[in-house]
Amino acid sequence: MTDDAHLFLVDDPAVPLGVSVTAAGDLACLETPAVRAWLDAHGVTAASPNARLLPPEEAGAIPDGAEKLPVPLDDDELNRLRHALVPGALARVEEELVAYRDCAGERDALLARAAAAGVPPHRIVELTGEDPRTVASVAAQGRGRPSDPGPRQR
Repeated sequence: MTDDAHLFLVDDPAVPLGVSVTAAGDLACLETPAVRAWLDAHGVTAASPNARLLPPEEAGAIPDGAEKLPVPLDDDELNRLRHALVPGALARVEEELVAYRDCAGERDALLARAAAAGVPPHRIVELTGEDPRTVASVAAQGRGRPSDPGPRQR
């Protein structure tokens, strides 16, 4: 992974990936010969809706084959870029939370299947990170025994 942000081009300006270069404010890198030459070579300006930026940690989201250029940003510029991304970043996190919810909804069934298959409770705890009392409770319910969840954690 590089510590540089990435300037890249999207074919369709409606694609919600990255932020427009102008949304990140004045960037010193836009005045460098390398960035100017790259923009000129692609027939776009920094104000083009097809020119986008992503911080280093988001560079993996750039589609394969997209024209891209690593660009150095100072801390202030990088913070502005990250703040401009917030709505998109929030949407991605919300998608992850929904996926977690959907996965977690099947938790008890999965724990019961694992216990029924003979996976020892301590191993289920190690693999899932679930509380040992939760695993014991679900395993006991799966065997038709009343469960004792033990003392409650605060």
